[in-house]
This record gives sequence, structure tokens and C-alpha cells, in this order.
Amino acid sequence: MASTKEKVLALAHQYFQDTVANRRHLHQNPELSFEEYNTSAFVKVQLDQLGIPYETKADTGIVALIKGELPSDEVIALRADMDALPIQEVEGRPYGSNTPGVMHACGHDVHTSSLLGTAKILHSLKAEFGGTVKLIFQPGEERLPGGASIMIKEGALQNPAPSAIIGQHVMPFIETGKVGFREGKYMASCDELFMTVKGRGGHGAHPHQNIDPIVITAHIITALQQVASRFADPRTPTVLSFGKIIANGATNIIPDQVYLEGTFRTFDEKWRAEAHETMVKMAVGIAESMGATCDFEVRKGYPFLINAPELTKSARTFAEEYLGKENVVDLDLWPAAEDFSYYSQEINACFYRLGTGNKAKGITSAVHTPTFDVDESSLEISTGLMAYITLRRLGY
Repeated sequence: MASTKEKVLALAHQYFQDTVANRRHLHQNPELSFEEYNTSAFVKVQLDQLGIPYETKADTGIVALIKGELPSDEVIALRADMDALPIQEVEGRPYGSNTPGVMHACGHDVHTSSLLGTAKILHSLKAEFGGTVKLIFQPGEERLPGGASIMIKEGALQNPAPSAIIGQHVMPFIETGKVGFREGKYMASCDELFMTVKGRGGHGAHPHQNIDPIVITAHIITALQQVASRFADPRTPTVLSFGKIIANGATNIIPDQVYLEGTFRTFDEKWRAEAHETMVKMAVGIAESMGATCDFEVRKGYPFLINAPELTKSARTFAEEYLGKENVVDLDLWPAAEDFSYYSQEINACFYRLGTGNKAKGITSAVHTPTFDVDESSLEISTGLMAYITLRRLGY
């Protein structure tokens, strides 16, 4: 009699070409955050073909249920995000984006097609396991307030309530065939900073007659770096970066104001709140002490992502069973942000990395770049591994 692993491996191989076809369809037809109407319709067609019931949430989101036929009240959720990015893909790919300026540059096409493949595997085996698998196809991961937060508000984690949620994300820096796990804190919170320093502009030859917002802004930027280097506990990684500064003056014209945008990231919610207050107080105080004003908005983004230790440890063990211990690697802290973190703040969560790179094939580009791509052989692993972890958690 075939083992669970053998059955899953066989089904993952059987559905592999379908998964690739689904991935290519999604990649050719990307949609931006909260605009995933055709993507959502495509997923629903796939679920209808399988006879898997679902309901719509957050306008384009989908929550579907696969119920095992053996007795069990256990519920496990699996999540995939569906949105693309405003990036123009490089030309020359037969499966490249057909939508100008929009591209699946973060692998969400892989996540969605993989969860559909996992659904096929689990649906095929439903007579052999007990419990319920909740499939969450989520919109808007790439844009605040994050589709996960809306899905949660609309009851995605209720009726029935899962005891755990599992997600996976492509990782081009891990070779295809391998996956990565990390217990505890994994990804950072992410807040957007918007600041306007207002002074009094004038001729650059007469600075004494002006209130120079550029000089004042320079002092503010330099001082705010102390938030990360001196106010933060050195054991808590903290990042403060400004990536946009606009001062529309000239070689001899001091402008009236300077506009800035930046990001603040960390791994502790209490410190995060304290830092927000500190940054605003420092910036406003420095500006006022130099005769200017400062409007500083902190637009709160995603919380930090934490992988529940017991769940993640067991998922890693199951991954080692499925792929071999040599193909499961350790992940370091990752200061990028993910709205899967909202789920991790609500219930036990495990977010792991799927290796999609292949140096021999030249597939090495980072996510969020026009040249990003994946080794599609990873899709056989992505579908099978998630199904195997789920079945093992359900005791099958």
C-alpha cells in the first residue's frame, strides 16, 4: 500500500503540467492590488471544476473549503496571494505579461497556481483524511492596508476557525528543489513615512533672509538615524530609510519646502509604537527650533511576521520527510514585509520559502524586478509539499 508521501508525490507529478499552465495564464494576465477580478474569476472556475465550494470576501478574495471524509474537527488554512506589481516585464518571454506596465514580479502567480494544485491533491485524497482545509486566495498583498487585514475583518478566519495557517513564498536566492524555514520572528513590520518641512524660500545669495528647509531637512534626516542607532535596542533590528526627497529649488534658489518619503521597519510592536512617537517629536522639534514647521505622517503598515515555533518545527520536519533533510535550509531574519503577518498575529502561522532560482538556467533575478522569473520545476514541489505538510498536520 502506498504511503502518504508516495501518493502526494504521484499526484503532484500528475497535476504538474496543469499547474504550469495555470501559472503561465496568470503570469500573462496580471492584475494590480484590489483589481484581481479576472484572476478571481479564473480561480473560481478551477474550484468549480473540482466541485470545491467557496465564498467571496474582500471583493476579489476567495475562501474555499475541502472537507476530509474521516471524522475530525481540525481546521487548517492555506493562503495564496493573487496581485501583481506595476512593473514592465522584459520582452521576449512566450509567457510574458500581456498587460503593459503590470507584471507578476513577486511570484504571486506561482502562489495562486500552486494552491490550486495543492487543492487538487487534497481533493483527490479527501476520502483518506479527516478535518477541513480552508483555502484562502487573497487580494492586495502589495498595497496598504493589505488584503489579509480585510480578509480577516470579513471573517476569513472564522466559520470554521482554523487552528493554524500556512503560506509559502517564492525565493529566487534559494535553488529550486530546496525550501527554507525559520521559527519565531521572521519578517519586519513596515510603515510608510511622509514628511513636509516648510520654511521660507528666496535667493540663494541671501540665506539670512530665508528659512532654508533643505538645511533643516538635512539636520532632521541625520538626527532621525539615531532612532535606529541609539534609541533602538541593538537586539531588535531596526531600519529607517528615506528614498524620496523633493526640493524644487535651483542652483541659486532656496525653495519654500522639502518633501520626503521613507520607510521604518522593525521586529517589535511595542518599540514600533514608541519609535513612531519619537520620530515625529524629533522632526517637529528640530524644524521648530530652526524657524520652520514639519508635517510628519506615519502611515502604519503591516505588523512583523512571526512563525509559531511548534507549527513551524513540525512543518520543517514534514518538509525534511518529503524532500530530504539536505533540501531544507535555515532562513535568517528578513527585513522586507508581508501582509501574511496579519494572520500570524491572530493564529499560529508558518510562512516558509520555496526555492525558485536556478543559476545554471540564469534564473537569479530578485523579486520586484523586470527580469524576475522562476524555475517552473519548483511548481511540482510547491503543490506537493504544501499538501504533504497539511495532511501530516491532520494526522494522515
